[in-house]
Amino acid sequence: MRIVIGISGASGVIYGITLLQQLKQHGVETHLVLSRWARRIVELETSYSISEVAGMATCSYPPDDMTAPIASGSFLHHGMVIAPCSMKTMAAVAHGYTVNLIERAADVTLKENRKLVLMPRETPLSSIHLENMLKLARLGVTIMPPVPSFYQRPEILQDIVLQSVGRLMDLLEIENELSKRWDGRGITTH
Repeated sequence: MRIVIGISGASGVIYGITLLQQLKQHGVETHLVLSRWARRIVELETSYSISEVAGMATCSYPPDDMTAPIASGSFLHHGMVIAPCSMKTMAAVAHGYTVNLIERAADVTLKENRKLVLMPRETPLSSIHLENMLKLARLGVTIMPPVPSFYQRPEILQDIVLQSVGRLMDLLEIENELSKRWDGRGITTH
């Protein structure tokens, strides 16, 4: 399996980093793009270096490398996730405005009818944000804000992050046990 991951310059880069770590543990080939601003947010929000994050991926590309394989529809993959997805990136994807490699890879994913999952990190949402999300949802894009499920009784931040990453992996049809599953009786099980 091969997955493209974009990490844009929104707060919450830990979601993309954790997804990379989990996909690596599951033997999934990953192709990573960190936007220019994501690189700065990694430094601000985490203790990881850019080289450590890039090293978690099978392949990593600079954000301005429009010759990267993921910029072409001939590059076969099983889906793309942008986690987190800034409102700028979402707007670019919604309108086919591809300035960087994340936006181009998402554009190619859309035109090739492959799975595209965006994890927006913004609140509150303006009408413009909501219209862009609706436009993308109508095109088949999955919009998945990182909303925690409290029935899991998270105790630390990592519990919340892992639950959202587990949902991302579910959407990519990758079996995982990152979070407990609802069994309909108010009891959660793996």
